[in-house]
Amino acid sequence: MPVPLDDLRIEVVDDDMARVLRAKTGADRLKIASDMFASARRMLASHLATEHPDWDEERIQRETSRRISHGAV
Repeated sequence: MPVPLDDLRIEVVDDDMARVLRAKTGADRLKIASDMFASARRMLASHLATEHPDWDEERIQRETSRRISHGAV
């Protein structure tokens, strides 16, 4: 049965996925989160490289870090 959307949340995990994640160890869940973060970082860097072909790798990585940290870097 689908989980109803809650307007106060960006995403709602469905019951089946919650069961799968609960069955994983803490280390497994941290690895999943780390892999998702690394993937998001690679996608953002790729997007920036496409949008700004004149930027060097250092500038792309600096802007990627700035955006991922919401400007805190």
